[in-house]
Amino acid sequence: MKIADNASIDDNTHGGGEIPPRTGLTPDALPEVQEPVLAENSQTGVSTRNALSGTDGKTPLKTIKRKPKEVPHWYALRVTYGREKKAYDYLVRKHVEAYYPTITTIKIVDGKRKSVEESRLPNIFFARGTEKEIKSFVYDNINLPYLRFYYRHVHQGIRIVKEPLIIPDCQIESLKIVCDSQAEDIIIMSSDVKKFEAGQTVCVIAGAFKGVVGKVARYQGQQRVAVIIEGMLTIASAYVPSAFLEKYDGDKKPLLN
Repeated sequence: MKIADNASIDDNTHGGGEIPPRTGLTPDALPEVQEPVLAENSQTGVSTRNALSGTDGKTPLKTIKRKPKEVPHWYALRVTYGREKKAYDYLVRKHVEAYYPTITTIKIVDGKRKSVEESRLPNIFFARGTEKEIKSFVYDNINLPYLRFYYRHVHQGIRIVKEPLIIPDCQIESLKIVCDSQAEDIIIMSSDVKKFEAGQTVCVIAGAFKGVVGKVARYQGQQRVAVIIEGMLTIASAYVPSAFLEKYDGDKKPLLN
């Protein structure tokens, strides 16, 4: 495996006992499930969108404010000083679904060959849950002071705010296939690669990378399929022959069997 560069990450930390970010910086609910602020009727004080008539046909019923429904997602998490396995093991013990991509390498230790398991993505792993659930670990400065969200920056009017990076389920599945293949010629880059961005979206239907959905392009002399996690990294498979590729239209599920 070759790593072209370390992933681009947000250097702001929450460690050292600092107070976690408030709602003004990172919304408590995911953007796609946030409810809009509704204007109130100046006379009744009731939302003009949700105002309902009472039994007399005139008196508005009290509007019940419902909390946004949080949906589980995969979140990219980062740690300091290579403690991703320690954080991963802690979350798994707490019954959190997590993914820690590794590779087994042979090293010489005290003059002897030894198999060593190393992280595919140094200082990074992934966990699935609602934002609230994952925040409870990210802001746990007692047990996990070295654990942080991997953030993406978005524009909100004239402000730039940061939000925890969500990884789509299909990308996590493809990432698992590429990383678990144990292929040595996998390339990890810390930025988007124009060749892959412009490539056709395909699904690998055979071989070691069967089930991977990504962009196809020739890179470093070989045809590869890349999983592009926007704002974080691009991970490209080893060589994949054209006979193993099929155009992906977005409706078909990847072939995982």
